[in-house]
Amino acid sequence: MAIYITWLGHSAFKLGIDGLSILIDPFLSGNPFAPVSPDEIAADYILITHAHANHLGDSPAIAQRTGATIIAISEICNWLGQNHQIEHVQSQNLGGGRHYPFGHVKFVRADHSSSFEDGSFGGLASGIILTVNDKRLYFAGDTALFSEMSIIGELGIDVAFLPIGDTFTMGPHDSVQAIKLIRPQSAFPTHYDTFEMIQQDVFAWAQRVQNETDALPIVVDPGASFIVD
Repeated sequence: MAIYITWLGHSAFKLGIDGLSILIDPFLSGNPFAPVSPDEIAADYILITHAHANHLGDSPAIAQRTGATIIAISEICNWLGQNHQIEHVQSQNLGGGRHYPFGHVKFVRADHSSSFEDGSFGGLASGIILTVNDKRLYFAGDTALFSEMSIIGELGIDVAFLPIGDTFTMGPHDSVQAIKLIRPQSAFPTHYDTFEMIQQDVFAWAQRVQNETDALPIVVDPGASFIVD
């Protein structure tokens, strides 16, 4: 089953799987690179890595408009119900996996903070491993480098989506080290250039990935798509 992946800028993605639309960290309003507005994007499911505004993003408004089910850490699901009356939520927690019509979702460790805009605790930050048939995608979310990424690599990752922006997450160097631990077939950079403090030379990163690892670097403009099949 082919997975159609569209980068929406920052760490936001739209996935098309078997006729379903899955959004990941749909930060669109306030994202200068977002190619689509939250008022027009389709969604059947929304996956959220953590509660920061540039990842939780427009999830409440999109879910209210589309009726999409939000899949997230329990604290985020509880907050969405209490503050936005979102009815269709599915809580998970680190280490836990669950099957959905589009594939299997497992939440894994991310070394990062997580809080809502009012400063309240958003639960633990997470990465997401999405398995669709025999293909496995790893959305690292916002994270520092940690040695246990090698355990994630043992699952057999087809594409690793890793931050490279530095300041708040891994930078380019640590991202390359992460790729060496994870050993994915391909690597996709996220969380860069959106703001001045996370500007990076993505092509220099891609050259390092090509020279120092066995992974294929994938670099596209926001709004562009690629297929994993």
